[in-house]
Amino acid sequence: MLRLGLTGGIGAGKSTVSKILAGLGGVLVDADVIAREVVEPGTDGLAQLVDTFGEDILGPDGALDRAALAAKAFRDEESRGKLNAIVHPLVGQRTSELVEGAPEDAVIIQDIPLLVEGKMGALFHLVAVVYVDSEERVKRLVGQRKMIEQDVRARIAAQATDDARRAAADVWIDNSGAPGDIEDVARSLWFDRLVPFERNIREGTVVTARPTLVESDPTWADQAGRLAARIAVACGSSAVRIDHIGSSAVADMEAVDTIDIQITVTGLGVADSLAEPLGRIGFPRVQHIESDDPKPAYGIGGEADPAVWGMRFHGAADPGRTANIYVRVDGWPAQQFALVFRDWLRADPAAAAEYLDIKRRAAAVAEGIADDQEAVTAYTDAKAPWFDRAYVRAWEWAEKTGWQA
Repeated sequence: MLRLGLTGGIGAGKSTVSKILAGLGGVLVDADVIAREVVEPGTDGLAQLVDTFGEDILGPDGALDRAALAAKAFRDEESRGKLNAIVHPLVGQRTSELVEGAPEDAVIIQDIPLLVEGKMGALFHLVAVVYVDSEERVKRLVGQRKMIEQDVRARIAAQATDDARRAAADVWIDNSGAPGDIEDVARSLWFDRLVPFERNIREGTVVTARPTLVESDPTWADQAGRLAARIAVACGSSAVRIDHIGSSAVADMEAVDTIDIQITVTGLGVADSLAEPLGRIGFPRVQHIESDDPKPAYGIGGEADPAVWGMRFHGAADPGRTANIYVRVDGWPAQQFALVFRDWLRADPAAAAEYLDIKRRAAAVAEGIADDQEAVTAYTDAKAPWFDRAYVRAWEWAEKTGWQA
């Protein structure tokens, strides 16, 4: 099962996107629809709203007058908090029932207006944000829905900013164009990412990126943060710490477009216990990789005992975001080296430039190899001799500077 959190500001068009995805086969769980269901006449939710905001929020037929409620609930933070405290738990309970009742191979589209405000992104495999400039949204809502401009602006001001939504988005859908443009974008998201992502999760398939260097992406840190947040939810207290490591964690460094994450645990038994929860959120375990290569290979100036280089490795099932997940034991050599190596490169431009040259040479070796996995192996092997010396140098730097993890 794959869960997509779909959100966007009022008037951005997320309902249009959700309907397209549902028409392609997605299981739609619409928070707005659920929010209406839980406050229908005769429900406990409506009774709580009347107790809190007064009987004048009801229409002549006894149903909720949404405009009257909005005028009271969105006038200040305290009133909005009271509304959310009533509606959100009811919506959450009904949402859980619908998700649990979906088929195991479902792609669930959860249309949630306040996903960003509620900091719910880590609960989904992906978050997609539908975007339209705020002034255009005001124009659409006043012109098409006949809403009062003052109320529209108040609703927009009460929601997350565009910057906050962008930071939460794995997928950014710009709906500023012609009405028909959004369908092509939604169909591409469905067929190129959501469907293969769900299949890969179900089958335990990891997506491998070719070892091709690209310019540093300033969003890598945010992307790593979103992955780490999902991993933290899956691991719970089993993770001692979760870190963004590797070249994508070093500013301005060319790198293979893959996010490296290290999960630190207290033992390999704990690492093994995380195989199922990590696989469920989109990071299947790669069974044949159970250790790092000891460094240095010749055993001088390092720790040569293979027993303390054990680890567990997972990869991403998402065809749109490759990632390597290393589960290592706290204090063991590879766990410590991943952190000190990253910080050494961040602090020493000469070392970073030297490593970049090594990576470029390794990428050139792998370039002519057709098979992706064989290319990755060739790339890794070409860098290995340099790492023997880099291991010693990084720890020399750490001792000299008083580095601490």
